[in-house]
Amino acid sequence: MSKTYYDPADLRKFGDITQWSEELGTKFFDYYGKVFEEGALSAREKSLIALAVSHVVQCPYCIDAYTKDGLQRGIAKEEMMEAVHVGAAIKSGATLVHGVQMMNKYEKLSF
Repeated sequence: MSKTYYDPADLRKFGDITQWSEELGTKFFDYYGKVFEEGALSAREKSLIALAVSHVVQCPYCIDAYTKDGLQRGIAKEEMMEAVHVGAAIKSGATLVHGVQMMNKYEKLSF
């Protein structure tokens, strides 16, 4: 296996960030844990959202973590892929809607 910048083993070290900033790291993990508790959304729904967002922000660590989490929650591969497509559609739509800003600027500058 070739060495890349992304090392899947680093995901296991995520908790180590508190070593360099204990107060902020602890606050982050408290918040993170609270966000993923059952609430108005189920933990399963939150896992699918996290998987889609992981792809949009292109975090390989998060993709690994939430693919595994989804499998443990019984989320089917078709559901996972559909969630990824939802994220992709929103990201591409957000990119394209900014074309309106470009169109407005173009119209303003060309007259």
